[in-house]
Amino acid sequence: MPKQIPCLWFDGTAEQAAQHYTSIFPDSSIGDITRYGPNMPPPMKEGDVMTVEFTLDGQEYTGLNGGPQFPFSEAISFQIMCKDQEEADHYWTRLTEGGEESQCGWLKDKFGVSWQVVPTEAMSLLQDPDPERAQRATQAMLQMRRIDVAEIKRAADSVPA
Repeated sequence: MPKQIPCLWFDGTAEQAAQHYTSIFPDSSIGDITRYGPNMPPPMKEGDVMTVEFTLDGQEYTGLNGGPQFPFSEAISFQIMCKDQEEADHYWTRLTEGGEESQCGWLKDKFGVSWQVVPTEAMSLLQDPDPERAQRATQAMLQMRRIDVAEIKRAADSVPA
């Protein structure tokens, strides 16, 4: 099977993004860095970082400094499936530094990349076999920015009057 490596298009910040992400995720590293050669069209110049290869928790990525033409949007996001609330809070806190919170566990980091921080226990509550319990959990989650598993569980377990 062919290997799939996401390539993220940055506007001059690929190396800084790779450094930031590798400081957050375990089993992470920065690999090869390629640089632009001579006679590059502006805004690129000789010696600037063109690509940076990096690995986050075993997943390979390429960061490309391609310029301002293609900014990130929420149309693509990376899901971080977290074992518990503590792990989810770690990623949420670190990735929102300089970024912005959205809703339902979504955020945009300081580079404009969208992430979904998902505690797997929350997903279990949203997919509960009891449709009413799942609906209460879903309604609670829809009111949140950062996912709070305890609050979703309280809502799922509440008995309607």
